[in-house]
Amino acid sequence: MQLGAGLSETLPKVVEAKFELAKASSSLLFSPTEVAIIHTSTGVPVAVPTMHLRYCPTLAKKPVSKHDDPPPKQKIDPFENPPPALHIADIPTTDPSHLLVLNKFPIIAHHFILATKSNKKQTHQLEEGDLEATYACLRAWQDGSGSKQKRLFAFFNSGQHSGASQPHRHLQFLPIENMHNGEATAGWDLLMGRMLTGSMHSEMADETLGALILNKHLPFTHFAQSFASIPSGSDLLQMYSQLYRAASDTVNNFVAANPGNLSLHSTDGGDSPFSYNLAMTIGGMAIMPRRAEGTMLRRDDGSEIGFVALNGTTLGGTMMVKRQDEWDELRKRPEVLDEILTAIGIPRETMTQTLKEEPPYRPRV
Repeated sequence: MQLGAGLSETLPKVVEAKFELAKASSSLLFSPTEVAIIHTSTGVPVAVPTMHLRYCPTLAKKPVSKHDDPPPKQKIDPFENPPPALHIADIPTTDPSHLLVLNKFPIIAHHFILATKSNKKQTHQLEEGDLEATYACLRAWQDGSGSKQKRLFAFFNSGQHSGASQPHRHLQFLPIENMHNGEATAGWDLLMGRMLTGSMHSEMADETLGALILNKHLPFTHFAQSFASIPSGSDLLQMYSQLYRAASDTVNNFVAANPGNLSLHSTDGGDSPFSYNLAMTIGGMAIMPRRAEGTMLRRDDGSEIGFVALNGTTLGGTMMVKRQDEWDELRKRPEVLDEILTAIGIPRETMTQTLKEEPPYRPRV
């Protein structure tokens, strides 16, 4: 899939121009953040992954519906007929299957979304067209950068524990250069990059798909795979299916070993039985199965500070808090990051168990 024919300029220029106009007209509400770097305590210092910690107090002012509130008569689908100020383009040009739209409440500048034209479910597995359109955006962003290198990070939230907020299927994009913030983020790079250069490998039964890559310094189960060349839509679907199957096997192993700790979702109507985050860059794809949307942040004395929730931006190496005491506590005690990442994902020990099973895995270290 090619995007160029449907855009007046390169994708970065179109998104930037649209974003600035929408921001000026208040069609979107951009929330600036304070940023700090915190480290996990897992592994040797040179391998310790870093995370952005973003503090955005303005988001705490947004109204949040309570579970006991009566449901609205009709929930608005933001992707069914997006306002012209936010709509970027329909893709492909002929018989479009997807649309590009700006995020109405961005934390990072030029945050945009790829959504299906028809209202497909976020809890169903992704299709070849979704993955092909995602990779086309990644490639168009890099190809349109001129002399200045630009990269794009794509992520997908699926299931009640993933941080998903909209039922209409969509993937999201963050410009990596806009995730940096000068000296405040010195030494930081995309967490997914570490996943794609992990030191543990496992070859699948289908050798044409290559090996899954794992980073042993991360406290949660994840699987990643690099692109050896420019992948076709079929290649992307095969890789996604492989990662999804590995994540599914890991979740099933965890559920079997920990009865009552995690319940699988209903699969009525074709829904996935588990929650997960998927991420993609121009270099590869990664998946993280989830068991919780977040966890309660506590002080040393056990008192509660606030609930910290994470979505697919975790795979990018960034997390956000809305309150001053959460921001202060995590900067003071960065080792709590390991507890948060362990709580939201499947423990790494379950991943090791999955890799030892036959079939479909043949381990290679």
